[in-house]
Amino acid sequence: MGKSRNARRGAVESVVETVDGGLAELIPDRDRARAWTLLIDGAPQSHVDLDDPGYLSFEYQRRLGHVVDLAAPAGRPIQAVHLGGGALTLARYVAATRPRSTQQVVEFDAPLVQLVRRELPLEPGARIRVRSVDAREGLMKVPDGWADLVVADVFSGARTPAHLTSTEFLDEVRRALKPGGLYAANLADGPPLTHLRGQIATAAARFAELALLADPTVLRGRRFGNAVLVASDRPLPLAELTRRTASDPHPGRVEHGRPLTDFAGGAVPVTDAAAVASPAPPASVFR
Repeated sequence: MGKSRNARRGAVESVVETVDGGLAELIPDRDRARAWTLLIDGAPQSHVDLDDPGYLSFEYQRRLGHVVDLAAPAGRPIQAVHLGGGALTLARYVAATRPRSTQQVVEFDAPLVQLVRRELPLEPGARIRVRSVDAREGLMKVPDGWADLVVADVFSGARTPAHLTSTEFLDEVRRALKPGGLYAANLADGPPLTHLRGQIATAAARFAELALLADPTVLRGRRFGNAVLVASDRPLPLAELTRRTASDPHPGRVEHGRPLTDFAGGAVPVTDAAAVASPAPPASVFR
């Protein structure tokens, strides 16, 4: 494994390094002095602004940010678990917007963690612990009822691993959550949206309240894209989620209640025995 620097942009160079998940590239943002985009094998994974960790560039990360904002009263520290780390974008966001929060990040790719820590160091005192183990294995080590928020954003080869899509996996999520805690998952799918519908049915089998945040064109099955599924045992802040999602630079829609049930279209919950990885995105997505 070796590191090379290339592709000068002004005074800043990109960083290219082989990690367990493939070829990692940290590309400097031309418009923000200390901001970077992480790509794995050419697929954008994360964007981080070291000067402004409260800035979320990617559409799906902004929607996860809305969930963070509404997980507790503004500014109150929370206890959060992040399954999937990437460039630690969302953990940095929590630390910036909710100081004194305590966070656990589970990122299987240890060389990626080392790269991110070296090139995009965390703020001192950020209270972010990173474990390099499998996401489900790491979740099992979280104490019962510890987390206010569990976020699942795990991709291997641009696909969510099968064992993170089942009711048994969500049983572990529920165990780790405090009563009334929030679960948020970044899901990727395209027409005919079989994976997304199945994940809605799976979450509905374990949580009383659900909402789905997504671009309308993704929901209509017109293109491959991301959707954020939010679940809890308490009523969700639907009005505020809807307002924030609609006012994003790329406006989205929030589905819940009967329309979300109808969208799932009779899909059945996924179990470990039947689980498969999410579909691979078409090559055109990253062009």
